[in-house]
Amino acid sequence: MEPIKIDITILAPVDKVWEYYNKPEHITRWNFANETWHCPSSENDLRVGGLFKTRMEAKDGSFGFDFEGIYDEVIPNERIEYHITDGRKVAVVFDQIDGSTTKVIINFEPEKQNSVEMQREGWYAILNNFHKYVENH
Repeated sequence: MEPIKIDITILAPVDKVWEYYNKPEHITRWNFANETWHCPSSENDLRVGGLFKTRMEAKDGSFGFDFEGIYDEVIPNERIEYHITDGRKVAVVFDQIDGSTTKVIINFEPEKQNSVEMQREGWYAILNNFHKYVENH
């Protein structure tokens, strides 16, 4: 299947965007698609071969899952590539537009259970939540 591409432009310098995207104390504050969900925990060993694990749960306790993967490439302030536990590959590019603007581009291989549009909307909702978090903190 063709990878899905999403992107968003954030009014913040690339080093801040990188830090907020990768540090667990920030990840837990933005990594969910809407207000009925939250991210109670995050572990991130940001290096090639390192493991990340993020817990995502419905606030009412009805559903939850771990989003886990292993890093294949890490170039600070520029690019991350990883594969998640089902083998799908994801690439995240941090494109520094200027000293106070960063474009984040995510390419991810879709899974087969849900429609491409639903997956694009879900990943974009999380990226937009990240965008709002970075610009407001």
